[in-house]
Amino acid sequence: MFERFTKQARQIATGAQEEARKHGHGHIGTEHLLLAMLTAPDTLAGRTLIRHGLGYDAVSEAVRRHLKQDDDLDAELLSEIGIDLNAVREKVEAAFGPGALDRPPSRGRRSMLGHVPFTGRAKKVLELALREAIALKHNHIGDGHVLLGLIRERDGLGARMIAEAGVDLAGLRREIVDELG
Repeated sequence: MFERFTKQARQIATGAQEEARKHGHGHIGTEHLLLAMLTAPDTLAGRTLIRHGLGYDAVSEAVRRHLKQDDDLDAELLSEIGIDLNAVREKVEAAFGPGALDRPPSRGRRSMLGHVPFTGRAKKVLELALREAIALKHNHIGDGHVLLGLIRERDGLGARMIAEAGVDLAGLRREIVDELG
């Protein structure tokens, strides 16, 4: 499938990997695809998102907030079954040093420099991008198709960030389809 990606779509995929590393995440999620689009204002996806008021800094901060809320929810659920994350953190830091759990999960430095895997939702976005290109009778997958895939997937953090910014996903979809022709 990647052989059908345009230069701009490849830029989004590699940019998502960079965003995951930059944020210290051991995976590439839909939120990283969105952030990568926002770092490419010269692409259809980036230009359109920015025109709708999405900015890299605001989305990046919103992603941090959402992922922290998920961590807080995990801690709350674990405490309900008798696991105290603070106690676990203290024991881990006593054994491995302060901040040992603050680093992204990896098998050493190498995995953060090498391949970062796509989540199931992010893979689905790329699959949907292919389907969007086929439906539009295009023989390539561009950054606009990736944005259409992100919108169509809907449940990922990337699409939620767009919707939380007040952007109508159906309207955005029509706009992208019109631009793609």
